[in-house]
Amino acid sequence: MDKQTLSFQAEVRQILHLVTHSLYSNKEIFLRELVSNASDACDKLRFEALDKAELYEDAPKLEVRVMFDAEAKTITIRDNGIGMSAEEAVQHLGTIAKSGTREFMARLEGEQRKDANLIGQFGVGFYSGFIVADRITVETRRAGLPADHGVRWSSEGTGEFEVEPITRAERGTDVVLHLRDGEEEFLSAWKLKSIVSKYSDHISLPILMRKQKWDEEAKAQVDTDEWETVNKAAALWTRAKADITDAQYQEFYKQISYDSEPPLAYTHNRVEGRTEYTQLLYVPAKAPFDLWNRDKRGGVKLYVKRVFIMDDAEALMPVYLRFVKGVIDSADLPLNVSRELLQESRDVKAIREGCTKRVLGMLEGLADSEDAAERDKYAKFWKEFGTVLKEGMGEDFANQERLAKLLRFASTHADEGVSLADYVKRMKEGQDAIYVITADTLAAAKSSPQLEIFRKKGIEVLLLTDRVDEWMLSHFYEFDGHALQSVAKGAVDLGKLQDEDEKKAADEAAQAFAPVLERLKKSLESRAKDVRVTTRLVDSPACIVVEEGDMSAHLARLLKQAGQSAPASKPILEVNPAHALVKKLEGDEARFDDLAQILFDQAVLAEGGQLEDPAAYVQRVNRMLV
Repeated sequence: MDKQTLSFQAEVRQILHLVTHSLYSNKEIFLRELVSNASDACDKLRFEALDKAELYEDAPKLEVRVMFDAEAKTITIRDNGIGMSAEEAVQHLGTIAKSGTREFMARLEGEQRKDANLIGQFGVGFYSGFIVADRITVETRRAGLPADHGVRWSSEGTGEFEVEPITRAERGTDVVLHLRDGEEEFLSAWKLKSIVSKYSDHISLPILMRKQKWDEEAKAQVDTDEWETVNKAAALWTRAKADITDAQYQEFYKQISYDSEPPLAYTHNRVEGRTEYTQLLYVPAKAPFDLWNRDKRGGVKLYVKRVFIMDDAEALMPVYLRFVKGVIDSADLPLNVSRELLQESRDVKAIREGCTKRVLGMLEGLADSEDAAERDKYAKFWKEFGTVLKEGMGEDFANQERLAKLLRFASTHADEGVSLADYVKRMKEGQDAIYVITADTLAAAKSSPQLEIFRKKGIEVLLLTDRVDEWMLSHFYEFDGHALQSVAKGAVDLGKLQDEDEKKAADEAAQAFAPVLERLKKSLESRAKDVRVTTRLVDSPACIVVEEGDMSAHLARLLKQAGQSAPASKPILEVNPAHALVKKLEGDEARFDDLAQILFDQAVLAEGGQLEDPAAYVQRVNRMLV
């Protein structure tokens, strides 16, 4: 291969422009990113060498070295990991095959334009070097290739990069940063050591720097030929909890999650028994941009006997806990475990169950704490991740009871934060069911005519407005012995909450109104399954409900919005015979059909639905007005 000049992928050019012109807060993270990449390269070599021990060549000890040259104004990060071939150098350093690149750029162009912490979150950490460097040179050779298959990659971070063949005796990679003017603060052993200690202390490989001594003649510290390890070189999760500070736990979280905010909670445990593993799991404070992508891999890293195996081991955590970040280190799994084997392994199933219970325990600890600050943390968690947690009600029946206690809703008594336990405590004497209503928005739920009788009697109704709620209710039927009952399904039955006089008056009204009901049924036979008198309405003339067991109108709308067809079924129209508009039906023969259709259309609109023929509705209303 001769020397080549190649162009960056368009997305890389955009990122490089933003990196060099926008990222100027917390510049020191460039070293965190490059050391992390070097560590990953060593992990990859260790993994590949499980089957090919010859890849170690004559250097089985893996390490990362950090060097600087004050005169040349360079910083070098060297690893003896897997290295890159010429093709891999072009592919990995010139293009980005990572979803979320556009989101990354949108964040940088928006409110977070100064936040350098964002860069690692989207898999573009190498380019952080251009925060402090106006040129980067990479010299590398892939393990197992001959010495003359080395490659030099270099770029000034503009539109192009150069690639040329070199002879390189050692496997691995050197990343050389040529610092731009004004970044001389990083040409200091003390500065570089402090950054390594702050961000990379947990990395299990030794990170080496030259020891320094005082030179009396030069009146300065100078390098010696001795190297010293500047990190603890022990994976954080392998250390005793008593030896780890809260600050270290939080810094490790930022390392693995690329999140600038501290986590809401974390748990660190060694599990022993039939399956042995260590878990260090975190609950973030903020939802990631791709939380709603259920196909996204989870946030848990898998190690086996401290050997890194894979990022995002989704088999170790259920989909509804995909927001959890952390590390699981198994003592039992084989080192060559694949994603397919993970799906079938009994040990993995045991780890998954144990981790699920541990995460739910963390959340219960926040939700049930006597400390108001901890409960506030749970309220924050619910706001960010509550909708995802609800998915577990239909996916994890073994833990459904625990999950139910963690659910929070708005209600007619409070706009947020109502637990099912709170609701049960406030139930009226004689109330058997937990009443719920689903709607597109909180405002639509609150103003639904189906709530009128409940509001009149002071009966609390839970207001469910998340898209997942309808699906959740199809798997969740009762709590603490009380059935969940939708106020929009079936005839309203308040049981002991309705006195005998009310029931008698309702029966008499239904009998007196029977002739009008028959005419309404005939007029609306193409649109309504039935028309009946109801006691649920107080101020409204009519409302739409469905039979028990039928799909709600709200769910049918959600399916339609998602491009799916809903089973064809007609709703039931319930009317309030005491309302003036309904009474008008009895004495207006000429306009009966118009009034009937208007009643139905208004009930559809009040329920949040859309009219099939809005123009016809407008014409009917206009005729009534004229």
